[in-house]
Amino acid sequence: MAMQDIVKIHENDNVAVALRPLAKGETLDVAGVKVSLLEDIPQGHKFALRFIKAAEEVVKYGFRIGYAKEDIEAGAWVHVHNVRTALGDVLTYDYVPQENDVAPTEHVYFEGYRRPDGKAGIRNEIWIIPTVGCVNSIAKALENQAKSLAVGNVEDVIAFPHPYGCSQMGDDQENTRKVLADMIRHPNAGGVLVLGLGCENSNIPVLMDYIGAYDEDRVKFLQCQDVEDEMETAMGLLNELAAYAGAFSREKIDAAELVIGMKCGGSDGLSGITANPVVGAFSDLLVSKGGTTILTEVPEMFGAETLLMNRCASPELFDKTVDLINHFKNYFTSHNQTIYENPSPGNKKGGISTLEDKSLGCTQKSGSALVRGVLEYGEPVKVKGLNLLSAPGNDLVASTALAVSGAHMVLFTTGRGTPFASPVPTVKISSNSRLAGHKDNWIDFNAGRMVEDMTKEELAKELLNYVLAVASGRKVKSEEAGFHDMAIFKQGVTL
Repeated sequence: MAMQDIVKIHENDNVAVALRPLAKGETLDVAGVKVSLLEDIPQGHKFALRFIKAAEEVVKYGFRIGYAKEDIEAGAWVHVHNVRTALGDVLTYDYVPQENDVAPTEHVYFEGYRRPDGKAGIRNEIWIIPTVGCVNSIAKALENQAKSLAVGNVEDVIAFPHPYGCSQMGDDQENTRKVLADMIRHPNAGGVLVLGLGCENSNIPVLMDYIGAYDEDRVKFLQCQDVEDEMETAMGLLNELAAYAGAFSREKIDAAELVIGMKCGGSDGLSGITANPVVGAFSDLLVSKGGTTILTEVPEMFGAETLLMNRCASPELFDKTVDLINHFKNYFTSHNQTIYENPSPGNKKGGISTLEDKSLGCTQKSGSALVRGVLEYGEPVKVKGLNLLSAPGNDLVASTALAVSGAHMVLFTTGRGTPFASPVPTVKISSNSRLAGHKDNWIDFNAGRMVEDMTKEELAKELLNYVLAVASGRKVKSEEAGFHDMAIFKQGVTL
């Protein structure tokens, strides 16, 4: 199919989106209606399909994305200058359940690593996990020195520095301990060195209670204050871990065991039209094959949360989702912040006008499957199918949250591009072909083709095959660059 100039997403929309830069004076045929543009419209931005009077709803995706601040003429640019959010305080909700779920389809497989505890991993790496920021530099020095151990079936040696583990209070300290324990248990790590200092709040003896039962061959511990030469001692332990991890090899595993995280709400006006719907269709495909997906970024659900609430498989899950949303709204207001000022400068430049605009794009990633699980921050996934996870919109924090809840891989949609990675393979999916061409060293998959020559369904199948290839060992661009980031959610006081 030919490249489209514009798209009207839903029949009830009173705005359309430019798929290329449009010039003032152009006349466009939108679903049989002629619209002459009153001004230039940048790519990804909206224009009015008819006269929209002041205070009237602006409708995109078939839902309200805000109210008109003033009268808006047909053909006019619709953006932050003439649209305001409709979001406000904490709300009450009614459960109107959606019955339809995705139907099962034929199973598919990948080549992964079977762990002794029965879990499956898609990487066989050695992870160095500091208990506290004080030993970050030692962890990085060990990573550099131990890279030589990444031979045979040992795929990499990676340190995950972070600034926490001490001088924290309440929930922050609890979150740090849960996150570190989740990382230690993650099946993508064939071996783990837990590197402590000795005097920190979240020291190794304290952390042991959070880790629970573990394989002594797979997990080693070192408190730097307890030994004379921490580098020499640590290298001895890393050599033992390399010998242990090197004995694992890839084998055929049902994709029903895959857990895939889905991230980034909408970085431009095309994200909710191309990349996010493709990821949503992929999610439905994987769920239909018995697999699991996790959607996060709670603030980027505001304004579209009822769509997710009504897809909850039970009243209990509905109640959990309401709590998920309202907890984050209360988190904002408790810090004297508004709950709707989420679109970043880059979002706005890309055509996103309000948080509802962003949220309706974000929720496209969830596809159509019923919600089967709702997770607190740092809580491991327990139920197959679509899960919602409590985490903020921040890219590094939310992607890490997906990894520690059990995601083997993160699918990250972007309209602007980013080089970052999470603790697990992080697939960058572009919303437009211009970005895919411009930042080929960052982008792994181009969903912009959906408005050029491919359908959503075709791209979803291609994405599934790509995910299976990555799960079987194919490296993504950020892995090739050696990028691995971890960020822990901080909400409270630092002592």
